[in-house]
Amino acid sequence: MKPLIIEETNATPQIIFDINNKKFEIKGCSRPENVRQFFLPVVEWLEEVYLNVDQYKEQFTEKPAVFTFKLSYFNSASAKFILDILLLINRIHRNGLLCSIDWHYEEGDEDMLDVGKELAEMVDFDFRYIQVASR
Repeated sequence: MKPLIIEETNATPQIIFDINNKKFEIKGCSRPENVRQFFLPVVEWLEEVYLNVDQYKEQFTEKPAVFTFKLSYFNSASAKFILDILLLINRIHRNGLLCSIDWHYEEGDEDMLDVGKELAEMVDFDFRYIQVASR
C-alpha cells in the first residue's frame, strides 16, 4: 500500500502513515482552514487498510502497529476528525490487526493528557501516555 505522507505546516500536522515501514505518526499543530479537506486522505487511507486488513495481519503478529500522536494543539474542528481516525484504528484492531496508540503530551500540559484520556474512553481503546520534555 502506498504511504500517506503530508508535510507539516504552521496550521497542519505532519502525517506519516506507512504500513510497509511500520510507521504511523501524526505530529504538530492542527488548525487547518479546511479541516475536512485536510483529514479526508487520512480517513480514506485508514478505510483502505480496514478493507484489506487480512493482507497486513502477518506484518503485525509480533509487534503492534503503533499509532503515535504527538499533537501540540488541535482545534475543535480537528478533534472530530482525530476521533474519527481513532475510531477507524479501533475498527482495524477489532478486525484482527494488532494496534496500539501512543499519546504524547508535553510535561505540564495536563489539558493534552486529559484530552487523550477522554478520547481513549470514547473509542474504548487503551492508550499509552508518554510525557515528553517541554520545548
